[in-house]
Amino acid sequence: MNKKAEISWADFQKVDMRVGTVTNAEAFAEARRPAIKVWIDFGEDLGELKTSAQITDLYQPEQLIGRQLIAVVNFPKKQIGPIMSECLILGVLDSIGGIVLLQPERDTANGLAIA
Repeated sequence: MNKKAEISWADFQKVDMRVGTVTNAEAFAEARRPAIKVWIDFGEDLGELKTSAQITDLYQPEQLIGRQLIAVVNFPKKQIGPIMSECLILGVLDSIGGIVLLQPERDTANGLAIA
């Protein structure tokens, strides 16, 4: 993968990445491509946000509950079939195209910003 175009520090500062804990996850049967519906608690200020994630190559819904993840929380909401996606879970593309989820190295408070 080639390096992407350079961005300014001001551009990077606009991206709001937070840590949250998965409270619920279920198969997204209506999705065109295999996906999981995920609800994430981002703490008192942001509350619980939901999204759809195409992460079924490496994860099952029951494996996600209680796991802390990193997500972008300030993209516009996006309708994905019957679900309104409110955040974007971050992950690393592995060598075969699966997504390995990003998570904090140790438990942290929900809603803390990524620096």
